[in-house]
Amino acid sequence: MKELPLTVKRSIELMGLFFLGCIIVEGKGVLAPLLIAFFFSIMLLPIYRYFHKKGLPDTFAILISLLALLLVLALIIWFLTSQIGNLIHDFPVIQENVMKHLRSLSAWIDAKTPLSTDEQANFLSEQSNKLLSYAGNLLSGAALSVTSVIIFLGLLPIYIFLLLFYKNLLLRFVFLWFPEENHKKVEEAMTEMEIIIKSYLFGLLIQISYITILLGGILLIVGIKHALLIGVIFAFLNLIPYIGALIGNIIGVLLTLASSADLWPIFTVLGTIAVVQFLDNNILMPRIVGSKVKINALATIVGVILGGKLAGIPGMFLSLPIIAVLKIIFDRSEGFKQWGVLFGDERPRHNPMKFPILRRKSKYVREKLEQENEIEPPKK
Repeated sequence: MKELPLTVKRSIELMGLFFLGCIIVEGKGVLAPLLIAFFFSIMLLPIYRYFHKKGLPDTFAILISLLALLLVLALIIWFLTSQIGNLIHDFPVIQENVMKHLRSLSAWIDAKTPLSTDEQANFLSEQSNKLLSYAGNLLSGAALSVTSVIIFLGLLPIYIFLLLFYKNLLLRFVFLWFPEENHKKVEEAMTEMEIIIKSYLFGLLIQISYITILLGGILLIVGIKHALLIGVIFAFLNLIPYIGALIGNIIGVLLTLASSADLWPIFTVLGTIAVVQFLDNNILMPRIVGSKVKINALATIVGVILGGKLAGIPGMFLSLPIIAVLKIIFDRSEGFKQWGVLFGDERPRHNPMKFPILRRKSKYVREKLEQENEIEPPKK
């Protein structure tokens, strides 16, 4: 069979990316819970295998794994609802503090600009009406959101159960896509994916726990109100690379500003978040998750933004593990290795224009670049 020209291959790849984007946009309501269920099922595999080795039937082993997951999720929801309940209880104090800050801002504007108090009041009134109008539109679509959440929560355990129950059938389906001579590579890729997904997801669970305890604990000791809520919100938002940390900082400042009449707690919160984030990024997280797959910052940011555009908030959360899985697949496929290079962080120290060996797809070049960038192979 005659091989297709290179330009045709690249055109097919780009068309495939375009149609994949269309499928994600149109089917995000189905794909998002299915992908989340896939990652959760990978995470539950150690529990399932433990009980299966003890002689329990598949159904019971899966149900026990699901109960463990539901227990963890129930504890998280209970903690969040209790913290939000405390925030609602303090609403009159928050309202008073907000008015005090607005009066201070009004006095500053009055001193620095020719705007009168009446003009400022009119401006604030207009902006408040716009905000209320926006909130009304947001709430009008909340019914669909609530329905979607209920459907999502109902489908998630069903998907997880079925993915674990039919895992052998799904594995056979994957192998049948490839000729027998490639089955060894397929097996290696799937083993590597399982190791990295488990390492990444368990690492994120540990990361959420220690950021909540560390950040919330320090703020609680300092005397910041709603310290634990700030900690848990920042911990979850920090799962979205780069963008999440920025949003977490803003929410932390707003909660502190609303619950305190002074400005010093804001600088305390920002300083504490900066210290905790430095420890997380440079010391704790690299030791927990390791450096088995490194995704470069450009691919991460673009992936998060594209994930948000294509599938909303779930897309932003899922972007990094999906990119990691795609990189593993691309690295083991001769026709798509260049995409694995694009996603990865195996940055050459020398210019490929001057060193032709860096233009090759050989395994030797890849291993040398991984050594230079301190990327560990996954331990089986």
